[in-house]
Amino acid sequence: MKPRLLGFDCQPSYHRRMHADRFRYSAENCSIARTLGVVGEKWTLLLLREAFYGVRRFDDFHAALGCARNLLATRLKTLVENGLLERVAYQVDRGRSRHEYRLSDKGRELFPAVVALMQWGDRWTADDTGPPVELFHRDCGEPVTAQLICGAGHTALGARDIGAVPGPGAISIA
Repeated sequence: MKPRLLGFDCQPSYHRRMHADRFRYSAENCSIARTLGVVGEKWTLLLLREAFYGVRRFDDFHAALGCARNLLATRLKTLVENGLLERVAYQVDRGRSRHEYRLSDKGRELFPAVVALMQWGDRWTADDTGPPVELFHRDCGEPVTAQLICGAGHTALGARDIGAVPGPGAISIA
């Protein structure tokens, strides 16, 4: 039996079902909303972009981003507190430590999402000169794309190919 979907199946009853289910399950327990609470700010995503490119030190982040130093310090602190970056001492001079920021496993797992945002921007917001950065596989040199793949190996899935059902963390409000 096909599971009851939450409105992603694009069948004729799509809108009716989506709105009915929307009232039965709480939007407060939303993984997207919780994620945006951590990384959903422009400077945070740009900071993560630089970390993925290999930037580790405060002054290098500041030079790459050009944002205010206090804003950068706040964003770095948030990412450390949430476990996406690790603050690691790399130099101790006269009792004073200097630190760098390294991506944790948790932070590295955001890479596909950042790539998907970048590639969406390349397609829909870039000018006619083409993308400012191109990603390639270091082993073979071929371009890299972010895509959804199901457990059976079907690739290039889109919103119309995917259904959603309440998960174990869903909060019923009915």
